[in-house]
Amino acid sequence: MSLRTLVFSTVALVVLAVGGALVLSPWNGAPPPQAQVAIAPPPAADRAVPQDQAQVQLSFAPIVQAVSPSVVNVYATRIEQRAVSPFANDPFFSRFFRERFQTRPRESRALGSGVVVDAGGVILTNSHVISGATDIRIALNDGREFAVDLVVEDQQTDLAVLRVRDANGVTFPAITFADSDALLVGDLVLAIGNPFGVGQTVTSGIVSALARTGVEASDYEFFIQTDAAINPGNSGGALVDMSGRLVGINTAIYSQSGGSVGIGFAIPANMARLVAEAGVSGGEIVRPWFGAKLQAVTADIASSLGMAAPHGAMITEVAPGGPAERAGFQSGDVILSVDGQRVDDPSAFNFRLATRPIGQTAELERLRGGATETITFPVEAAPQPPADAIAAISGNTRFAGVTVRQLDPALSEAKGLPYDAQGVIVTAIEPNSPAEAMGLRLDDVILALNDTDISSAQAFQQIASQRVRTWQIILQRNGRVSRSIVSG
Repeated sequence: MSLRTLVFSTVALVVLAVGGALVLSPWNGAPPPQAQVAIAPPPAADRAVPQDQAQVQLSFAPIVQAVSPSVVNVYATRIEQRAVSPFANDPFFSRFFRERFQTRPRESRALGSGVVVDAGGVILTNSHVISGATDIRIALNDGREFAVDLVVEDQQTDLAVLRVRDANGVTFPAITFADSDALLVGDLVLAIGNPFGVGQTVTSGIVSALARTGVEASDYEFFIQTDAAINPGNSGGALVDMSGRLVGINTAIYSQSGGSVGIGFAIPANMARLVAEAGVSGGEIVRPWFGAKLQAVTADIASSLGMAAPHGAMITEVAPGGPAERAGFQSGDVILSVDGQRVDDPSAFNFRLATRPIGQTAELERLRGGATETITFPVEAAPQPPADAIAAISGNTRFAGVTVRQLDPALSEAKGLPYDAQGVIVTAIEPNSPAEAMGLRLDDVILALNDTDISSAQAFQQIASQRVRTWQIILQRNGRVSRSIVSG
């Protein structure tokens, strides 16, 4: 036998041996036919929320069945003016031919979610879902649709309250609020909403972090972070705990692609409850005013104050005659907690105080001179402006259609101005009015007219109502002071 024949014979024997092993191996092909036994899933009534790891049947179905009727789809219709010419947005053409570019109204629709908070048909959602809408409708999870009216729009918290226009005797399933301050990182949560308009969807996750800031440009940043999948369309939907209670309103996501990457944010229920109660009662939202400006405690500041770790909100300026001054607070004081709840930064303090009812008291832990003490702080609202502090201009004048308010410490703080700021601030402008055509904008601070300093709303009304050939206006906009001359 030649060497070549011997090699081929050996290879053939190896192939046969391996093939036989594969034939006998359980990895090869399907197993021998066996009798098929149909196993029916247990009925929904037999399912239960897991109580411990020893339980075999694990399901969130009881929570979903209880909560999903309280979560609705929100459809907001807007009428927007769109340019007809494709060159309308080009800087060169718009500069020279702006008056020739025509615009046409175009209808656009936004999709979002909402949560029923009152059996009479009151729904809580995000402000950015319905902002600027001319028509708003909601759809229940069973398909029924209702037209709704906007009752409260609170841009400070990015929340809004809707009310069913004609309920026809329908009782709506209202959700129960939880104490969001009781949440802990690692708690299980469910997110329910209408992502991408596909219909009601449930995702599960945990609380990834608490007291997140820097997420949105709102006045009360104190978000719950979760890895439960939240996508566009989930805004305004419910974040619920394992008892089926509302712990947050899903609001925002962090994403570079537009889809969920496991970083979602929700407004805590304790803040959402205040807005919802204002919508149910038909009243306005009144928030506490502390009357001081704050900054975060850095590592260097903490070291200089003898603190073991940097946390708290440090007072940098106190409003004259405000609640903080009357309670004895001074610049340099550090607020460490509110009613025993730790304060890490100014955003946390603003949130904690904003959720306290007007007329009650809050226990503020203060650090001063290396010693801590607890101050009983009366929770009160900012003073309402007197009638003569507001002026609405009408008649045959270039300022017709503008409403201004005289600056005071509380208003100056809210607008990021010094407590002693002078002038009047624009609070409203009527559409297509002479004031709008002149170029005035909301939050403009008018300092002087025709070389006359404006010290009050009444002084502004007296001067702005005159007929003159030209106007010299000094105003402050976005922190910059400018002078302009317009015809009378």
